[in-house]
Amino acid sequence: MTEKIKTFLAQGRTVLTVYESKQILEDAGFPVNRFALVDNQDEAVEVAERIGFPCVLKIVSSDIVHKSDIGGVAVGIENAEKVREAFEQLNSNAKNANPNATIDGILVEKMVQDSGTEVILGTVIDPVFEHVAMFGLGGIFVEVLKDVTFRLIPMTRRDAQDMLDEIKAAPVLDGVRGQPPANKDALVDLILSLSDLVAANKEIAECDLNPVFAGPERATVVDARLVLKPWPPK
Repeated sequence: MTEKIKTFLAQGRTVLTVYESKQILEDAGFPVNRFALVDNQDEAVEVAERIGFPCVLKIVSSDIVHKSDIGGVAVGIENAEKVREAFEQLNSNAKNANPNATIDGILVEKMVQDSGTEVILGTVIDPVFEHVAMFGLGGIFVEVLKDVTFRLIPMTRRDAQDMLDEIKAAPVLDGVRGQPPANKDALVDLILSLSDLVAANKEIAECDLNPVFAGPERATVVDARLVLKPWPPK
C-alpha cells in the first residue's frame, strides 16, 4: 500500500478528490497532464503561465463529486485575465450548488491539445472475482451503448491487448474520418499500469480514469477519481 493511501485511510478518507487521485497516479508513473492545486487568483495565474496556455481549471472538493454538473470546470483558458475570471466563477458555482461544501482549492491543469480519441478506464470490486478492470471508448459509447469490456486483475499484456479489440467501436482506435489512430501500445501500457496499481493496492475499491485522451503519440489521463476501502473486507 502506498504511503498516501495509508494516510487517507488513517484519516477516514475514502472518496478522494481529483487532485488527490492524480497525485497517486503521478507517483505511480501514470501519464497525467501537468497540474497544481492553488487557493487564490495570483497562484492560479502563476501556475497557468508556468505550465502554459491553454489550461483547464477545476473545482476541488470532496463534497462535490460531479464537477461538470455544477459548473465546476472551465476549459480552454487562454490568458491570465481569463484565469482570474474562471477562478471566481468556479468558486461561485460551487458555493451556489452546495453552500456547505468544503473547497480545497482550484486545480490548474495543462489542456491536452493532441487529444485524439477519448477513452475510459476503471476498476471495481466484483463480489465474486474481486478486482476487475474496465476499458471502453468515451462519450456516447459509454453513456448510451455501454460499449465496455472487463478483465480480472492482475492481467497480462495479452489481456490488455484483447480489451482494445473486444469493444464494438474498436475500429475507432484505428482512426476514422480524419481522426488520427490512437497509440495502442500506449493504451496497453496504461491498462497494465492500472492493473499493477490496484494489484499492489487492493484498498482501491473504485478507480475511474475519465477521460483519458488516446492520441497518436501518447495516452494522457486528464481526470481521475479513486475510492478507497480497507482490505481485506471485514
